Amino acid sequence: MTLKNLYQTLAFVLLMASCKSENKQQTQVLANKPIPVLTEQILSVPSNGEISISGNIEGNKTVRLGFMVAGKINNITAREGQAVKQGQLLASLDPESYQIAKELVDIQVNQTQEEYNRLKIIHDRKSLSDGDFSKINYGLQTATTQQKLHRKNLADTRLYSPISGVLLKKMAEVGEITGVGTPLFVVSDIGTVKVNAYIPETELHNIKIGQVANVTVSSLNEVFQGKVIEVGSAADVTTRAFTVKIQLQNPHYLIRPGMIAEVKLASSLRKDILALPAEAVLHDSDNQSYVYVVDNQQNKAFKRKVSLGQIVNNKIEITSGITANEIVVTGGQQKLTDGSSITLSK
Repeated sequence: MTLKNLYQTLAFVLLMASCKSENKQQTQVLANKPIPVLTEQILSVPSNGEISISGNIEGNKTVRLGFMVAGKINNITAREGQAVKQGQLLASLDPESYQIAKELVDIQVNQTQEEYNRLKIIHDRKSLSDGDFSKINYGLQTATTQQKLHRKNLADTRLYSPISGVLLKKMAEVGEITGVGTPLFVVSDIGTVKVNAYIPETELHNIKIGQVANVTVSSLNEVFQGKVIEVGSAADVTTRAFTVKIQLQNPHYLIRPGMIAEVKLASSLRKDILALPAEAVLHDSDNQSYVYVVDNQQNKAFKRKVSLGQIVNNKIEITSGITANEIVVTGGQQKLTDGSSITLSK
């Protein structure tokens, strides 16, 4: 390599190093450039005096039905979603084998009865010992008991609904073989329904039996009025929440078990709460709620996990994680990371 080429190579290397240094400095400047955001000071506000909880609808009384005898299903008279009356036939089994068994025992009972009648006359004449007569008497009682059993088995080939309500599930088809007690139908009394919900222990003292509740069933977009009929006496081990059941009248069967309902209960205690605009709250991949809290001395925003409560006047209650008078980012937080430099948007 000539001296000239060596100088040219050295100049190129120095030029590239200089460019790389400038790019690094530019990147650092961009990274440290404050991000414009909107902020709001979190203040204590009066709650609306309501407790808001959600729960699932369940029937007032739900029964799972199956046959008391085994056999082949030969008829189903009801379909899912159909209203049924107490005592209405739902399905039946092929009764032939049970009918034959009943007829055989009927014959046995008749024969045993005739023999009993004949020997009773002899016994009354003192021509038959008490021991021999007691044998025929026992035979008649056994045959009669067998007759009752077979009559019941025959009757049990027909399945009736024990309550009025709606057939929620049909888990059988004609032609299938079913065993004793296998659940085949679910019938629920939904003339009245219950919302099964959970309430935090901090609000338990505000809930009373008979308390009025407004229940919104989202799938129906309608509000129903109900009342508290049950409050759990022990908290769930995991959630530390208590069961609350609210009863609703449902004369037109519009509300069905399994629907989701939001319950609003008037609280006897009005209190001040910390609340933020809902858009200030973000959620991570684990569905953990968090906000960005401003450090005015450093002009930076730091990530802070929070717990949420009820919605009040289009704001969401913050039950833990921040304190009154702290400054929280309410706009532009999607561009932030923990410790980002910020500037207030104008």
